[in-house]
Amino acid sequence: MTDSVKKWYVVRAIGGQENKVKTYIENEIARLGMTDYVDRVLVPTEKVIQVRNGKKIHKERVYFPGYVMIEANLSGELPHVIKSVPGVIGFLGEVKGGDPVPMRKAEINRMLGKVDELSVQNENLSIPYIVGETVKVIDGPFNGFDGTIENINEEKRKLEVMVKIFGRKTPLELSYMQVEKIS
Repeated sequence: MTDSVKKWYVVRAIGGQENKVKTYIENEIARLGMTDYVDRVLVPTEKVIQVRNGKKIHKERVYFPGYVMIEANLSGELPHVIKSVPGVIGFLGEVKGGDPVPMRKAEINRMLGKVDELSVQNENLSIPYIVGETVKVIDGPFNGFDGTIENINEEKRKLEVMVKIFGRKTPLELSYMQVEKIS
């Protein structure tokens, strides 16, 4: 193998079958002994939290539906092998049925960066407060006031705190960093 330069290519797949196509491609390449030509087959996913019946469910969602990324040296029979895999529509290219076009370096970095970033920031959602807890405001115009947590907005990482000002209860929206627990 003289030209051992591997580039990233985009394979179009039937929507919803990206992971199945990835497995098929990997199995077919291993079966034909072409693993030297292919480094990675990747389906970029992101972790999503859905609320169903009041319960939080962690799911992985495909980030680019209908596409599978492949790092390979597309020489010889390899493009035909990949195109013949069930669920593969073809390669992403400029001309329909033409040669596959490799991804640009910026696109690769963005895609790989996105994949790395999504796998890293999956679990920083621990909520240090509970509804009904009394907290002290430590930042902002209401610094020094005590209040009770009425609501927690996890997406925005904000708390709705009910503070008594001049004898009246007033709701404030504060970030987690603007309050501290009263021990």
